[in-house]
Amino acid sequence: MILTDDQISLRDVARRFSREVLLPSYQKREAAGFMDRDLIREMGNLGLIGADLPEEFGGMGLSSVTTGIIAEELAYGDFNISAVPVGASLLGAIIMRSAPRELAAEWVPRMISGEAIVGICVTEPSAGSDAANLTVRAKLDGDFYVLNGEKTSITFADCADAFLVFARTGKPEEGARGVSAIFVPASTPGVSRTRFDDVGSRIIGRGSVFFDDVRVPINHRLAEEGQGFSQVMMGFDYSRALIGLQCIAAAQASLDEAWEYTTQREAFGGPIAQFQGVTFPLVESETQIAAARQLCYHALALRDAKQPHTAEAAMCKWFCPRTAFDVIHQCLLTFGHYGWSKDLPHQQRLRDVMGLEIGDGTAGVMKMIIARERVGRVAVQYSKK
Repeated sequence: MILTDDQISLRDVARRFSREVLLPSYQKREAAGFMDRDLIREMGNLGLIGADLPEEFGGMGLSSVTTGIIAEELAYGDFNISAVPVGASLLGAIIMRSAPRELAAEWVPRMISGEAIVGICVTEPSAGSDAANLTVRAKLDGDFYVLNGEKTSITFADCADAFLVFARTGKPEEGARGVSAIFVPASTPGVSRTRFDDVGSRIIGRGSVFFDDVRVPINHRLAEEGQGFSQVMMGFDYSRALIGLQCIAAAQASLDEAWEYTTQREAFGGPIAQFQGVTFPLVESETQIAAARQLCYHALALRDAKQPHTAEAAMCKWFCPRTAFDVIHQCLLTFGHYGWSKDLPHQQRLRDVMGLEIGDGTAGVMKMIIARERVGRVAVQYSKK
């Protein structure tokens, strides 16, 4: 991929911040266990959040590919911090597209500046990938919706300033057509949350969000009633490619560290880089990462060209986390007994990327989407003959 001068300049800003500010304290932030809001505001000041969003809201109106470049650079230094700009790009676009202008004007600039974090509430205890069977209820009461129920496995559950909640406003038998998207500030009375003790990505504060007779003005609904499900599905095609780049960046960081180690560690009279048994697995990993990276930017380029990219985005989402996990695992093994220590970051990257083999759509669901897209295209082709 050939970058423009502007893309190179922005990449260099993100790279310096990532490697000089984020990377040295990656493990310390995880040990502390909370999101550093000053760091998020600093990213906002540098223009590293919501760069793809319009200038009128504080963004720069840049391309999806450029946004991917930023996401990849930030994730190299801290996989978890990079989740903030990825979330802002996903939800900022949804809010601007479908929310009342006053609501968008209040919240999107705050997201871009790093002053506000917004979480998305889709998953429920009995409805994850099967999002059409949501049971959290939003009942109309005059000029307000009254929300009741639980959302679970929510990213930023314990630190978000607001949530975009997908709740049932229609009848259960209506399926996806009965789901609406409602914007709920976290300070609204009746909202409470818990935090999970996760294997990795602790600072993003995954947990449950509870709604107990939460009253939200009707003008906090996005789009028309019953159109919430289509809103989130459109956004996921974008975020899946960005998530792929997050995972690839974490693997690339471990690879770079592994290559350097092979030139420093000596055995049998010389650096271990002289042994093909050491370098060939790393070469294979570099190749796999390069291929996965190109897949992600291909999906983003299709989005920029306003071309269909649902299948390509789903490919990114199942392939990149798994590939990144395998590559980081190999890097850990390259360090031998040193790699087994928590003093090195490989074990943390391994745990962090593993979470995205589950979150935002499992590999099985992604493969179902790809199969459906391919079969659908075949059906269309034959119907025209």
